[in-house]
Amino acid sequence: MLIKDWMATTILTVDANTSVMRATRTMKENNLRRLPVLSHGKLAGIITDRDLKDASPSSKADMDIHEMYYLLSEMKVKDVMTGSPICLKKDDTLEKAALVMLREKISGLLVVDNNDQLVGLLSESDVLRGFIHATGIQDGAYQFVIDMADTGGSVSKLIDVLRQHNARVLSILTSFDDAPSGFKRVSVRILPEQGIDALASEITAMSGYKIVSQSIDDLSDLPKK
Repeated sequence: MLIKDWMATTILTVDANTSVMRATRTMKENNLRRLPVLSHGKLAGIITDRDLKDASPSSKADMDIHEMYYLLSEMKVKDVMTGSPICLKKDDTLEKAALVMLREKISGLLVVDNNDQLVGLLSESDVLRGFIHATGIQDGAYQFVIDMADTGGSVSKLIDVLRQHNARVLSILTSFDDAPSGFKRVSVRILPEQGIDALASEITAMSGYKIVSQSIDDLSDLPKK
């Protein structure tokens, strides 16, 4: 999956010399958590809602409302922004973006083209949308989680069995940290055209394969805040 297929391309920006008060209003009116900052038309930084909260003097008990508004109107975005923001290329993978965001503890990043021109924004919600789409959960797929020997061809053997049962494979994810030593844990989502029970029995009978779980997610009544 590529960043360019999931990033937001409609981008609101703010000039480095814009007042903090105006930037705050722009973010609130558009329900934004971050704004790219430009200086002379070039990317200069990023400002987040956290930056604006930290810059606000509202918590100072000895400052009246008029003084506070004056200070915010005089304070510029360039005074509180993060310079040299983390950027990735639009042709980088969504997985790479997720890794960067996790390691750097950020909820979004800027996307640039090969000329370092700003072309998009990628948020944690965009990453989640891509992951959900890739797994196939939204299509009502049936999931098998299987521990199998960490040897070449073990996944291919499973695919052969699924093919024999006319199962349409939507996604395959492999991990090692949660599998026993010498094994890998494979999660496969399928749209079967034959009985699940017969398929499960055949997988169970395969030497070196153990079904850890099998289910279909109930999406009819998802929790809401």
